[in-house]
Amino acid sequence: MTSSAPSLHRIRIGSAPDSWGVWFPEDPQQVPWRRFLDEVAQAGYEWIELGPHGYLPTDPARLTEETVSRGLRVSAGTVFTGLHHGPAVWDETWARVADIAALTRAMGAGHLVVIPSFWRDDKTGAVREDRTLTAEQWHHLTTQTERLGREVRDRFGLRIVVHPHADTHIDSEENVNRFLDATDPGLVSLCLDTGHYAYCGGDSVKLIETYGERIGYLHLKQVDPEILASVVADEVPFGPAVARGVMCEPPSGVPALEPVLAAAGRLDAELFAIVEQDMYPCPPDKPFPIAARTRRFLRSCGA
Repeated sequence: MTSSAPSLHRIRIGSAPDSWGVWFPEDPQQVPWRRFLDEVAQAGYEWIELGPHGYLPTDPARLTEETVSRGLRVSAGTVFTGLHHGPAVWDETWARVADIAALTRAMGAGHLVVIPSFWRDDKTGAVREDRTLTAEQWHHLTTQTERLGREVRDRFGLRIVVHPHADTHIDSEENVNRFLDATDPGLVSLCLDTGHYAYCGGDSVKLIETYGERIGYLHLKQVDPEILASVVADEVPFGPAVARGVMCEPPSGVPALEPVLAAAGRLDAELFAIVEQDMYPCPPDKPFPIAARTRRFLRSCGA
């Protein structure tokens, strides 16, 4: 017997508003926040992310009351950034980050998930900018991300974990490796989203084994390989791809999560592994049964 199974006890499983079809602070197609909190607890999760800022209550006292009453704790907040644009966007970025970081810290969490801005609109598919960064833009992205990691750590005591994401400039194995090689491990860690990385052609187990010391956080997600092949062939933007069902319920997609969890378990670290099955938009009764089944599946994997 290997030692990987016992070490899965160091991996804390949670879920997020994303798994309930929540992408925006307010949207008539999304479930109300109270229903999300009720159902995520009923599905067997103890940890949640904050989701889009403003979806859950932003008053720490009220949010604490709502989460504690359901036996829930917060693992992280999330922010979108466009740091490849350089110092010119710093003040605007920091104003947004500071609000989210303050709430994240007040809720007792230790991580801030940082998602790069999209190069094309996730709803309309309209191209916003070139999908390939220039050398100068790469320099801005890496140095400004290090600056963000330092400021978030020093001012709020949080650790940033950068999330490679479809339709962003940190997506493929090549770009993820380039980003990691150019940033300070003391300031910048990675949120490895297994679904997004597979969507962009990456191998999560290989990434964990190669850059294990940089993995600070996990999002557990799978893609449907047949739907993925069609959206790649048709150059479908990420939002419409999700509407087609490209992100699917485990264990029906790729990557297999058992090897990912085993590889993560061999790291000398305690990690959050947050289930995030993108389903925007989705019927309000769809998420809960999937979330409950996914939690049972992950327990069967030892997590």
